[in-house]
Amino acid sequence: MVQFMKTKSALTFEYIVAFKVYLPDDTPVGLWKLREQELMMLRGDGKGERQEWDRIYDYDTYNDLGNPDHDKSLLRPVLGKSEEFPYPRRCRTGRAPCVTDPLSESPVSGLADIYIPRDERFSATKSMGFLADTVKAAAHNLLPALESLFEQPASTDFGSFRELKELYDEIRDFVKQKGKNKSTTAAEQKLFDLRTQDEAGQDILEFPIPQVICEDENAWMRDEEFARQMLAGLNPMVIERLEVFPPKSKLNPGIYGTHTSALTASHIKGQLEGLTVEQALENKKLFTVDYYDIYIPSLNKINSEHKGPKSYASRTIFFYTKENILKPVAIELCLPPPPNTIEPGYKRVFVPPLSGNTKDWLWELAKAHVRTNHVNYHQLISHWLETHATVEPFIIATHRQLSAIHPLNPFLLPHFKNTMSINSQARKALISANGIIEKCFLPRNHSIETSAAIYKEYWHFDELSLPKDLLKRKMALPDATSKYQLKLIIEDYPYAHDGLEIWNTLREWVHDYIHIYYKDDATIKLDSELQTWWNEIRTVGHGDKKHDIGWIKLETRENLEDILTTIIWISSAHHAAVNFGQYAYAGYMPNSPTCAQRFIPDYDSVEHFQIVENPEKYFLSTLSTKVQATTVMTTVEILSTHSTEEEYLGERAIKCWTDNQEVIAAFDKFSSKVKDIEKLITNRNENPELKHRRGPANVPYTLLHPSSPPGVTGKGVPNSISI
Repeated sequence: MVQFMKTKSALTFEYIVAFKVYLPDDTPVGLWKLREQELMMLRGDGKGERQEWDRIYDYDTYNDLGNPDHDKSLLRPVLGKSEEFPYPRRCRTGRAPCVTDPLSESPVSGLADIYIPRDERFSATKSMGFLADTVKAAAHNLLPALESLFEQPASTDFGSFRELKELYDEIRDFVKQKGKNKSTTAAEQKLFDLRTQDEAGQDILEFPIPQVICEDENAWMRDEEFARQMLAGLNPMVIERLEVFPPKSKLNPGIYGTHTSALTASHIKGQLEGLTVEQALENKKLFTVDYYDIYIPSLNKINSEHKGPKSYASRTIFFYTKENILKPVAIELCLPPPPNTIEPGYKRVFVPPLSGNTKDWLWELAKAHVRTNHVNYHQLISHWLETHATVEPFIIATHRQLSAIHPLNPFLLPHFKNTMSINSQARKALISANGIIEKCFLPRNHSIETSAAIYKEYWHFDELSLPKDLLKRKMALPDATSKYQLKLIIEDYPYAHDGLEIWNTLREWVHDYIHIYYKDDATIKLDSELQTWWNEIRTVGHGDKKHDIGWIKLETRENLEDILTTIIWISSAHHAAVNFGQYAYAGYMPNSPTCAQRFIPDYDSVEHFQIVENPEKYFLSTLSTKVQATTVMTTVEILSTHSTEEEYLGERAIKCWTDNQEVIAAFDKFSSKVKDIEKLITNRNENPELKHRRGPANVPYTLLHPSSPPGVTGKGVPNSISI
């Protein structure tokens, strides 16, 4: 039975509550024409500018990040359909090209919204919540005001950690005063007066102390906490097990110079609990976070500005101790050769002080540069590229090729909710020319170009699945006897341990659902909508990677389970793991500095004496400025916030999405298992033997705890990329 609901517009599948779904070949004759008409309308003809009332889903390149008509310096390269800058596609808007650069699409003006199909817009509740957050960050008013607050040269950098800690009160007081100031413009006042509280009832002008410094203001600086965050922090998806020491580069030495590492066994052998380097490798106790190949190709460009960033490509070596604690044992910081020379690149190795009670500020500066590499990779790759940008083509293809009465349409849509709306906001304010990313993050104007380079060299769809990712990074080994079909090398790896629980539960739910509608592998091949959907994702939505080895052939039910589980994982747990801890860890700038302003001085240099004289001041002058820190702080608080209407794993906002009793039973089983995962995570965080679950900062790992109340909670796994 299909129930119809009339509206002012023509009757379409948008207004159908589809209790019954059908594979294409099983569709009743009376619905065939309607099924085709709906898909034709959603695809559009690829012409003209899209209007706010349209429901048309089509593809375009990222050619709308610049604004060269306003200023030539705001010209940005087109990402997509390019050998140099391949990229996933975004939703086509059809706006006119810029006058000064016909390849660039003209930007929307002021506060106007970028087109997305009307089905993808925020609900009224979500819109108000997002608007309240916008008031909080005051993208058009507060941030410029903050820049004026800190514009005096003497105020550019923090002078001490105490001064930095006082920032939270200073910004709150400044914003409140700004809202009362008689000189405030009418537009500003309207924004400030619109909401006084967010959806959770919290004062929107409050900036709470980030979790990482709540219990101990100095714990973030300890080596154990630095290492723990590679397993349970903002970006736990980069660390890998070492099989060869020193690490080797895969870059072309003819282009980027010789890559022989400066790391030697003598740097670390005294920190391996009596093991030789060879024994530590054999016992699977050495790990690395290696950004050499990632950053070396772009460092000359990044470091070229006279007063711009000054950064390295880092390699960090970690050792897993007898006490089951990961600790850093060496950091190598590297620079490429100067352009158009045959000189060798710069390489310098730092090791921790012999005594744990001794503060070595050069070692602390080396860790700060690693953190800068790490948080930039987190935001541009693990977060933006691998979730937001990757998923948008899946959403477009789903609407264009899977009818509303196709079994996979209602199955997938909750995992796409609000994503296109968030992405359009990001293109306008975050990743656009002179946007927040370019102002505050290390690659500056080359930020999104950097993500295109990573997409080109390292993005493979199959490796976005958690098991494949862990195996690729050698953080796990295949094990048919294990619960997860693989064994973690570090059992106390919170992201992986909790993530595998979610992955397996998702996979079981996908398996149950698929087997209800697809009775054998032959039905997979015969489903014309399904095959066209997957082909369009590969050859159009991710067309620049259509020949990539990571695509899964869609020939069996198992293939489909792999594909769907990966898509849902990216949209839910992967995104939650890199998003909702941002304020907890990056809300305190020194723990996750997005920019570096100085290289590390040599011993006995003038700058080295400055470190000795006032180490805190020098350390902070190396990192993000006050304006950058404040901008990032206010931005990541928005990004870390759950709305009141959030829909989490195991939940469905629309209760009548199916009348199939088998599906209802399978979903109830899935929901029950998700609740069991919550209890399991809570118990793990209370286990004192699992030392990476909390660490010196005593921040429990809850980023993959499925449910959450509204607000900044540091937990919760929404169904979709909804912020």
